[in-house]
Amino acid sequence: MDHISGGAGSGKAGFVEAVPAAAEAVPVAAEPPGAVGDGRRTDGPPGARPRSGGLRRGQHLAALVVCLALVVLLVLTSLGVGARGIPLGTVARVLLQDDGSPEAIIVRQLRMPRTVLAVVVGAALALAGVVMQAITRNPLAEPGIVGVNAGASFAVVVAIAAFHVTGVSGYIWFAFAGAVLAALVVHTLTSGAARGHHHTRLVLAGAALSASLGACTGIITMFNTTAFDSYRFWVVGALENRGTEALTAAVPFILVGTLVALALGPSLNALALGDETGAALGLRVPWVRAAGFLSIMLLCGASTAAAGPIAFVGLVVPHVLRLVLGPDLRPLLAFALPGGAVLLLVSDIAGRVLAPPGEIEAGIVTAFIGAPALLWLVVRRKETAA
Repeated sequence: MDHISGGAGSGKAGFVEAVPAAAEAVPVAAEPPGAVGDGRRTDGPPGARPRSGGLRRGQHLAALVVCLALVVLLVLTSLGVGARGIPLGTVARVLLQDDGSPEAIIVRQLRMPRTVLAVVVGAALALAGVVMQAITRNPLAEPGIVGVNAGASFAVVVAIAAFHVTGVSGYIWFAFAGAVLAALVVHTLTSGAARGHHHTRLVLAGAALSASLGACTGIITMFNTTAFDSYRFWVVGALENRGTEALTAAVPFILVGTLVALALGPSLNALALGDETGAALGLRVPWVRAAGFLSIMLLCGASTAAAGPIAFVGLVVPHVLRLVLGPDLRPLLAFALPGGAVLLLVSDIAGRVLAPPGEIEAGIVTAFIGAPALLWLVVRRKETAA
């Protein structure tokens, strides 16, 4: 990705490695107004290097191993929790050998697809949230702000009402197309904005498009009961009964979006210092924004199409990780993958535990977790500003 990091052929070889050093050389004035006593910011560019705080580099690998071990433990727990509880020993046994028992059928055919989907979707949404907050320089931004959820919801309703599509394998492609088109519209509307106002216009355009598409979705479902009956099971953001077709369709797009996002880490660090500072360091700001927006479209579009609109994962996970790791985007991007998986797995497991023998959809549980977190972040920002 030479065009993103400045290009080795343009005389800026080694720019990626030089970004952190350049960030440290920026005077304290580059620190946004929301800085607090420990050197961490509570608002402003999420990618600037803190003066202190966060894990040291030598601790990152150990922390990553712990996160991955937690993901594995939650996966095994998810496979054993449900209307029929299965001990972890039995879960491990039927995973290693399919003996055709009822437990093997439940674990392998019913719970395994939804568990893997939770890992993939949670990781994708959290990673998209980190990129979104870095590009907009808004710590309260989350992937739904670019109209992805609204575009996917509208496309699903159109698929059901106009084309009589009811299965996941059918409307997942409509959902993905709607999510990508909505994100492209927002990007087009904001591409001509001045550097200092780009992120503000992005937020406003995303909110306006979401409101408009939400109204259109409501009108269709109001007069078409068939569309409403099918749509309401998708829109809550559930992992149940999605099947392997949803996972198979979403994984290629999520994989590409993940690779793009991880490659952007050093460039996003420079962008967080400001467009002018990034450009002075040799950063091609429009290319970085376009690549970041592409990763958001792929990650959010595929995730929303597969599991429905699941809110707040892209908001809560980046903030929790930033409190532990500091604002350097390179470890944040890496830790967002297991962090998002942990949050969505916990939400899915909690939904099954709280309402036996039925369950509460994972999207509802994440809303219960994310809404108080959002209110806390808003209050914290006001206190910091005061």
